[in-house]
Amino acid sequence: MSQSLAAARTAAGPVPELILTGDLDRPARLTVPDLLAWPQHEAEVSFECATSGIQHHHFTGPLLHDVLTAAGPGFDPVRRKDRLRFLIAVSGRDGHHALLSWAEIDPDFGRAPVLLAVGIDDTALDREGPQLVLPQDRCGARHISGIDTIRVDGGYTEWA
Repeated sequence: MSQSLAAARTAAGPVPELILTGDLDRPARLTVPDLLAWPQHEAEVSFECATSGIQHHHFTGPLLHDVLTAAGPGFDPVRRKDRLRFLIAVSGRDGHHALLSWAEIDPDFGRAPVLLAVGIDDTALDREGPQLVLPQDRCGARHISGIDTIRVDGGYTEWA
């Protein structure tokens, strides 16, 4: 890499990474440009924000289900009910967190079109990092900006 290119990257700051971790065969570190390799979906979203009222946005990005499936979740794919014990914890760099169930995003169950948005209102999120977008939510509380970690956890094998 040339010194001028290295200097430009340093001046612009580090590229935000999203860490996929937990019960995955292929944990990964992904950037917004990496997420552009998946099929892109669009969603017009309106949600109520407790601090600023109703928000309207146009998001683009891959489905969370597609990205996590590529990472190899640790359930038995032959046993459909095995995936029902998996949870997905999403964290943003600003300290916000959301929890989803695998069944919520799985096409055999809830089929929610949850996005890892790489663009909002025709603006790329390369410098901010991807956003969790749940178009079906009326309230924007599970919308996470600047995602830094997604943890898939299937450790719920025994129920008390």
